[in-house]
Amino acid sequence: MSGEWSLSCLEALRFARRVVEQQAAAALGQLDGWIAAEERREAEQCRGEQMRPAPPDWLIQYGLNRGNVDAVHAGDCWAATKSRPCRSATRDQALDALRRQVPPCIHCRPDSALGVLD
Repeated sequence: MSGEWSLSCLEALRFARRVVEQQAAAALGQLDGWIAAEERREAEQCRGEQMRPAPPDWLIQYGLNRGNVDAVHAGDCWAATKSRPCRSATRDQALDALRRQVPPCIHCRPDSALGVLD
């Protein structure tokens, strides 16, 4: 049996240790990559939130025809996000729309907030 390898117990243990070191280094490298990617994602999300413009104070909801105004909403109204397209409006524009009998949203009640009550 010439040319066969025979490992002592000590050599086998040292070999096993090198294998475990290599696997651990690879696993740590992968974890470090995941951590760096998550840190970049969180930083990007934070920058996006800081750069996001403030929501408008008032919204005007339009119908299918751009000439039809369907409702007036407060800027943070949840119903406006689930309805037809809305455009931001100034306080004067919202007041003008309410005076022209555009219905106020029943959820956010912009007429109360603007001081226009029937």
